[in-house]
This record gives sequence, structure tokens and C-alpha cells, in this order.
Amino acid sequence: MKAEYINPFLESARIVIEQVVMIRPATGQLGVKDIAIAGDYIWIQIGMSGQMNGDIIFALREEVALKIISAMMGGFAITEIDEIGSSAISELGNMISGNASTMLYNQGVKVDITPPLVLRSVESAGKKALTIPLIMDGIGELDIQVLIA
Repeated sequence: MKAEYINPFLESARIVIEQVVMIRPATGQLGVKDIAIAGDYIWIQIGMSGQMNGDIIFALREEVALKIISAMMGGFAITEIDEIGSSAISELGNMISGNASTMLYNQGVKVDITPPLVLRSVESAGKKALTIPLIMDGIGELDIQVLIA
């Protein structure tokens, strides 16, 4: 697994979060960790095929997702992730991944992405992922996890 695979997703996530949530996120430590199921997490899974095959997973605590959804909806207080909230957080993953796939294409890497899936558990549990957290003051962390076959 190459660390440069995560860079377009990291850069795209910083840009999208800054535009949508109006917060400039800080970057945490790059690492490798096991994908583990946690009950209070939301996962946004995007599949990739082409010159890169695998999944990108954006993992965030439900409370963080609620704050992001609220910011995406103009500050309207959100207390649960309903159909509209799920659609909003899904679109965040789509925007990040779409921009990242364009960055990859500009680097000569052709990749297609699938529509995002919002999950409460992860089928990839037990696998290792290259991961890097984005830390958003007053909101929490968005963990970008790359699982490349």
C-alpha cells in the first residue's frame, strides 16, 4: 500500500470541508490500522476501479456527522441522521472522492468511483487500511481510510 494513494483524498477532503463546513481542518498522523466496527460511527464507503482498485472509507463518529450535516444545511440544528441527513453526508463523501479522482486523473491515474454508501457497520472489518485523520476544531475528526487491493 503506497502512502501517495491517500494524498489526493486528503487534499480534496481539506478543500471540500473548508468550503462546505467553513473550517480549515488540521491533518493528523498517517498510519495503518485495523478497520474495526464501532457502534457510534458512520462510514461513507466509495469503491474504486481502474488503475486503483479498492475502497475509500470516511469514518466519523455520529456526533461529528451531525455537526457536519448541520453546517451543510446552513447551521440548522440536526439531532438525528434521517434520510436527508444521510443524503447530505453521502454527498460530502461524493464531493471529496470526485475531486480526488480528478486529481488522480491529472496525475495520470485513471480511476472510476462508485456512488457513496452510508453504512453503520463496515464489511471490511478485520482488514488494514492506510489512514489519516482530519481534525476539525469544534467538530471532531474525519478519518480517511484507504483500502487498495
